[in-house]
Amino acid sequence: MSERLLFLTGHLALPRLERLVASFGEAAQEWRIHDIGVKVAALMTQEIIHRRLPRPVQADRVILPGRCRADLAVLTEDFGVVFERGPEEIADLPAYLGRGGAAPDLSRYDMQIFAEIVDASKMSVADISVKARELAASGADVIDLGCLPDTPFDHLEDTIAALKVHGLKVSVDSANVAELERAAKAGVDHLLSLDEETLSILPDNSPVIPILTPRPHGDLDSLQRAARGARARGISAILDPILDPIHFGLAASIARYVELRAREPEAEIMMGTGNLTELTDADSAGVTAAMLGICSELDIRHLLTVQVSPHTRRTLQEHDAARRLMFAARADRALPKGYSDALLQIHDRKPYAATPEEIAALARELRDANFRIDVTQDGVHIYAKGFHHVAADAMALFPHLAVEHDGAHAFYLGAELMKAEIAYKLGKRYRQDEPLDFGVATDVNEEDATRFKEMGHTMRKAGEGPAKDASDT
Repeated sequence: MSERLLFLTGHLALPRLERLVASFGEAAQEWRIHDIGVKVAALMTQEIIHRRLPRPVQADRVILPGRCRADLAVLTEDFGVVFERGPEEIADLPAYLGRGGAAPDLSRYDMQIFAEIVDASKMSVADISVKARELAASGADVIDLGCLPDTPFDHLEDTIAALKVHGLKVSVDSANVAELERAAKAGVDHLLSLDEETLSILPDNSPVIPILTPRPHGDLDSLQRAARGARARGISAILDPILDPIHFGLAASIARYVELRAREPEAEIMMGTGNLTELTDADSAGVTAAMLGICSELDIRHLLTVQVSPHTRRTLQEHDAARRLMFAARADRALPKGYSDALLQIHDRKPYAATPEEIAALARELRDANFRIDVTQDGVHIYAKGFHHVAADAMALFPHLAVEHDGAHAFYLGAELMKAEIAYKLGKRYRQDEPLDFGVATDVNEEDATRFKEMGHTMRKAGEGPAKDASDT
């Protein structure tokens, strides 16, 4: 038997919600909808729910509209059934409910992220510690200290000790064997990179886990010899056949990863994605998703990331989101689709929460002069009682607003309409009084979002006449 869900809604949203629930087919056999008796679903209050929801509630969970601000804990206690706040838009319910009515579990992953500080030898111990903690907070599991040619790293040991104090795993990446030896003696967790000749710097049964690379470049036979040598001496190792950049052997290097997995079905393998993300002028989220999809198929569980170029400044967050997405999809034996919007930075899967016809119908039902703003496939809509205009260009709407003598309203509406125009042109979901969602490309500043929403409500109260703004859809 499927979980029993009860959706609370209002008059206007009822037909759309009924169609959506019906689209779930057999999975929705135990799902029910209750019209709470208000026109706009977001306007239902805790008191209304208490008065109008029949008892006992025949459900395992009650889903409220996302804009309903009722106290969930109080309702849960009073009715003896779990109340939760769903998405703000009906169109987002499928993603919210996930497969079988449960939200996708994105807490799991099996890929370890090495985040390289490429110029660590030029930084102070204090600066490295600050940077390392930032990287760890963004998803890094191992802090990789990059060493530079002809740049002494006299404070290498002090740096490793400082990072260890903060509970961080540390690797050292150097072409200088002497630096790698110093790092091993200082208690580093990993060394990048050793080969069949330089592996000898580690003693038998060393706790240090080296990343082994082929020598010469691309020679899988030498990589396998190094791996066998490490196993014979009781040393765990990670193998890296090296990912090459586009036009310098990318396709061949991917083939090497495939071949290495066939040769070494049980080996731990690393892929360094920086040669693609850093050396390709393309938004890195899609590149990262594709490469981690390959890693997921080949059971590659170690990722070396670099974020130096300005266009890759969020690559660590992208890798963290991608590894969770791929794990969830692989666990379900499914496509990596419909689990998360974290990597949909420029375009959204479902950019429009309503159709032009639905907005027009809602506009006809309004009985107040507050402006609402929405985006559909035909442009930016602004509407209120007896007022409805749509345009692809936000500036084209200004002459209709009658706010030229009201600076506060003009500022608010200008900001909202320009945001709506950006959403329309990019194919992003627009929500009035909320920032556009660019996935992991930006941090969510809850303080700014709250302040802007409060500003919208304040100006709505202060406005006069038909040209008010509003977000209480």
